[in-house]
Amino acid sequence: MVELIVVMVLAGIIGAVGIARFFDRAGFDADAFADQTRSMLRYAQKLAIAGNRPVYVRLNANGISLCYDPAKDCPPAKQVLAPSGTNSGVRATRDYCNSSAWYCEGRPSTVTLNVGGNGLLVFDALGRPSDGSPQFSGIQLAIGGDGSTRTVSVAPETGYVF
Repeated sequence: MVELIVVMVLAGIIGAVGIARFFDRAGFDADAFADQTRSMLRYAQKLAIAGNRPVYVRLNANGISLCYDPAKDCPPAKQVLAPSGTNSGVRATRDYCNSSAWYCEGRPSTVTLNVGGNGLLVFDALGRPSDGSPQFSGIQLAIGGDGSTRTVSVAPETGYVF
């Protein structure tokens, strides 16, 4: 009988701690946004190789987008289409991208995105990344949420995203 009560008390304590974790979305949003950012960077590299043309990745504190044109405002005809036909469609993405077909993602409000450099990354037809500087040494993005930081990196020369 005592064992049953102890087990029930322990299950209640573990349940209370576990349930509280699910009400804070910041950690889940940060993980999801970091994974989506990695996926978009890898897709940009593969698309550049397959299409034999450069693909530009625009990075800023509000989100990430893919384009075939280096212009600051990507014209609709030069926007990279989302591989599934639509982007995530969440509120932050709708506000940032203004298009559901463009491969573009807005930063969730519970997440921070810290971009180093000039905010423009290009993958050439061989899949090599560059930011326009003569000595590209890679890029690191810091995605924060729930008090911890997730790092998304692009290696120089190979374009390996990790």
